[in-house]
Amino acid sequence: MRLRPLRCTAAPAAANATDVSSRARVPSPRAGSTRTDSRALLAAILAAGLAALVVSIAVTITIGPADLSVRDVYAVVLEHVGIGSSGLSRLQDGIVWELRLPRTLLAAVCGAGLALCGAIMQSLLRNPLADPFVLGISSGASTGAVLVAVVGIGGGAISLSTGAFAGAVVAFAAVVALAAGSGGGTARVILAGVAGTQLFSALTSFIVMSSADAEQTRGVLFWLLGSLSGADWTDVLLCGSVTALGIVACLAVASSLDALTFGNSAAASLGVSVRKIRVLLLTVTALITAALVSAAGAIGFVGLVLPHAARFLVGPRHSRLLPSTALIGAVFMVWVDAIARTLFAPQEIPVGVVTALIGVPAFALILFRMRRTS
Repeated sequence: MRLRPLRCTAAPAAANATDVSSRARVPSPRAGSTRTDSRALLAAILAAGLAALVVSIAVTITIGPADLSVRDVYAVVLEHVGIGSSGLSRLQDGIVWELRLPRTLLAAVCGAGLALCGAIMQSLLRNPLADPFVLGISSGASTGAVLVAVVGIGGGAISLSTGAFAGAVVAFAAVVALAAGSGGGTARVILAGVAGTQLFSALTSFIVMSSADAEQTRGVLFWLLGSLSGADWTDVLLCGSVTALGIVACLAVASSLDALTFGNSAAASLGVSVRKIRVLLLTVTALITAALVSAAGAIGFVGLVLPHAARFLVGPRHSRLLPSTALIGAVFMVWVDAIARTLFAPQEIPVGVVTALIGVPAFALILFRMRRTS
């Protein structure tokens, strides 16, 4: 009787399993190249955005009745930072340094801040139609500004911007208290914001109609529609500092914001402190919006439309979306301000009118796209 040798198959199977697991642990070269390509694309987009912003600022400053060139603009800036001499007259130097440059820089800051806040609110509330003013901040700022300009609260010691900022903070606190008292949640935050907006809008209308004369009413309404005509270096430094700190804070929690877009439960299961992140982002958004509205008035559609344009370019990941949105908003507002002050020169139109004329068709496209995807 011949004995057949036993075939051992367990060892080869184990070896195969080991090979498979080792291959699974080895990162795919294609995945690494994809990440590298994605980062390179983001870097290229950000570099192009920064270049477009610098060129836009220089070009739009030259637009107007004064005879200025891009070289003159750069020469004035270099002279004021201690490099060389521009060779321009004091009048031309003042037009660039005291009038147009602060206004253009404030326009860029407002565009960047409002667009950034719009992207954050749309992600936090998981609503593509959310914007920075959904928390009632714009209406509160309007009420504060009207109380200072029309009623005269502060006896002249309080500026219009200070009153607007105080009103925005009060409105935000009221909306947060109302939302928290009703149990919190995305839907309740939106409803509380709608209620706060209506309340402070009614107060503003009542004060203007009962206390203001025709000239005061015209000035208040012009400011309420958005105006950068009174911009100075103090506004630029204040709003720029608040916006820059807000961008840094938001980028620091970009991964948590990615998780929040899938819902609070999913984010919590991934280890995200949902309540802390939501409070942080809502507070940052409120402070940025309050500072910008107090300096430039309520400028609509920037925070609603531009985040969608940025998502189309770089996708929904917030480490890419937030800086791209800020750059797009800055470039957009620089050109909007140039249009507002030169389209019907010497008559200036409110910035909010121009953004609305551009934003409404874009908003209609968003609604049409949402209808197709649904």
